[in-house]
Amino acid sequence: MPEIDVNTDPYETIHALRPLLVILSGPSGVGKDAVMAEMHKLGVPFHQVVTAATRAQRPGEIDGQDYHFVSIERFAAMIEQKELLEHAVVYGDYKGIPKSEVRKGLKSGMDVVLRVDVQGAATIRSLAPRAVAIFLIASSEEEMIARLRGRQTEDAGRLAMRIATAREELGRIAEFDYVVVNRDNQLDVAVQQVLAIMTAERCRVDWEMVEL
Repeated sequence: MPEIDVNTDPYETIHALRPLLVILSGPSGVGKDAVMAEMHKLGVPFHQVVTAATRAQRPGEIDGQDYHFVSIERFAAMIEQKELLEHAVVYGDYKGIPKSEVRKGLKSGMDVVLRVDVQGAATIRSLAPRAVAIFLIASSEEEMIARLRGRQTEDAGRLAMRIATAREELGRIAEFDYVVVNRDNQLDVAVQQVLAIMTAERCRVDWEMVEL
């Protein structure tokens, strides 16, 4: 823990804006999207970075809100121009986080919450060690698998791959700062725990602005 500067005005420290970079991650089927949606519903002020993706747009999804749906050619250009904080191949499609949106959110004084897979979380933590990493899980593996099957958005092969990957990702929980259990019909509890973590992190004596 760094030494506290005794010459710092404690009241100035208390009232200063303390935006956080929050990583919300976990295997497929644990409810990352649901947690983010509930935070929006509650009116929680945070900057949600929209991920760029090359996969096809699903019914009900809105370009620029759920994802930035881009061509593979455009995605390749974003990589070459170093516009992405992280990018990865996820079940055959490319996804990445635009750096510009993260910087814009932090500069405005708002918390930035990133919804990413486990692989992406590791990449971001390597670039931004001060980011707060939260691992979201279902109450059991059976519950997680039931949610994945209930989506009915993929063929049997892709579903089997998603389940196998989710099981493997559960073994990486120690790479995160916190774990939150999102139980069936208790989404509100999971959201309140995420918000409590964010409040506690903002109150840290050794808080530091994330630099990218």
